[in-house]
Amino acid sequence: MQAPPEPGVRRCRGCAAAALRVVVDFGLTPLANAYRTADDLGRMEPFYPLRLLLCEACTLVQLEPVESPEHIFGDYAYFSSYSTTWLDHARRYADAMVAALGLDRHRQVVEVASNDGYLLQYFAARGVPVLGVEPAANVAAAARARGIPTVERFFGRKVAEELAGGVRADLLVANNVLAHVPDLDDFVGGLARLLAPSGLLTLEFPHLARLLAENQFDTIYHEHGSYFSLAVAERLLAAHDLVVVDVEELPTHGGSLRVHARHAAAGAPATPRVAALRAREADAGLERVETYLAFGERVRETKRALLELLITLKRDGRRIVGYGAAAKATTLLNYCGIRTDFLDFVADKSPHKQGRFVPGTHLPIVAPGRIAETRPDCVLLLSWNLAAEIMRELAGVREWGGQFLIPIPEAKLT
Repeated sequence: MQAPPEPGVRRCRGCAAAALRVVVDFGLTPLANAYRTADDLGRMEPFYPLRLLLCEACTLVQLEPVESPEHIFGDYAYFSSYSTTWLDHARRYADAMVAALGLDRHRQVVEVASNDGYLLQYFAARGVPVLGVEPAANVAAAARARGIPTVERFFGRKVAEELAGGVRADLLVANNVLAHVPDLDDFVGGLARLLAPSGLLTLEFPHLARLLAENQFDTIYHEHGSYFSLAVAERLLAAHDLVVVDVEELPTHGGSLRVHARHAAAGAPATPRVAALRAREADAGLERVETYLAFGERVRETKRALLELLITLKRDGRRIVGYGAAAKATTLLNYCGIRTDFLDFVADKSPHKQGRFVPGTHLPIVAPGRIAETRPDCVLLLSWNLAAEIMRELAGVREWGGQFLIPIPEAKLT
């Protein structure tokens, strides 16, 4: 178990060391998904320090904890099913796992942080027993409404012990949740407990190497407490007798890893891809402090360049709107100071966000149809990781001579 932090001393959430160095300071920002209502706009809004830290003992990249998970995730605005790209990704994964593992009605699939049942629905449709664990009450309710059994809890050892009495996972899935976990030891310990002796655990998370190489600084926000390389994930899993047996590099979320792990006692060999990626990470300097300090300077330069471009467009009389009120938009807009003096509004497909306002900047969030109604000169793609999908959906923008502005890895008009 981790030693409790000393008062006033930041401790690494991975190894509990105090050897933490600030590598990027984004100033004060609100919580990424704390969308505001019209009634909220006249009230004080909480802002928190957003500083990227490197543990010089274990090289885990992380943020300081600023709020409880219950506060951040209790009523969550992100529903996975509103992205067709993500649904296609989930369906392909389910098809591959059913084929590779021979999943049928006698095998159990469990997903931790199962959101609205976006993934488990594809296993359930094939007759495979499923169970979701999801802490956000509103999102868990959406999953149950589509027939996905869902336990409304924050996952950890205690929940795993309760479930393991009747359920052991032949396939245990944890997609884009590891970064959100405040107590990594408790969470991974729970995964190890719930995984069947011969079961397979797969975890997906944005790859730190891609974040650094492609300047994806807007994926840094308070919900993402940690940022993982393969090497760090391996050390974290090994502490609970779990070994990485394979790794896939995925295009999702700007570049992610899907790590396959099993109990060490199962004796499964690792594929050559594991050692190859581990070596590439070392070559990329992920164990060196200088790599992270250089990233900090690229972040600052990207801010300057994006603002220069926006200022030029506005001085030329261009009308600009945003697309994608994703969590990453909160970081980008607040760090760069982009408000209604630059953007008229931000469009988003999720009805749970429409009619609200982006945290901090208070940009109004509207339905995508507003873009065709107002015919702006430029659309800033805040959900740049879905640029291809969005530009297909907004193909009409080009018909009136409009352009798209992609901010990451560097600002460019297309």
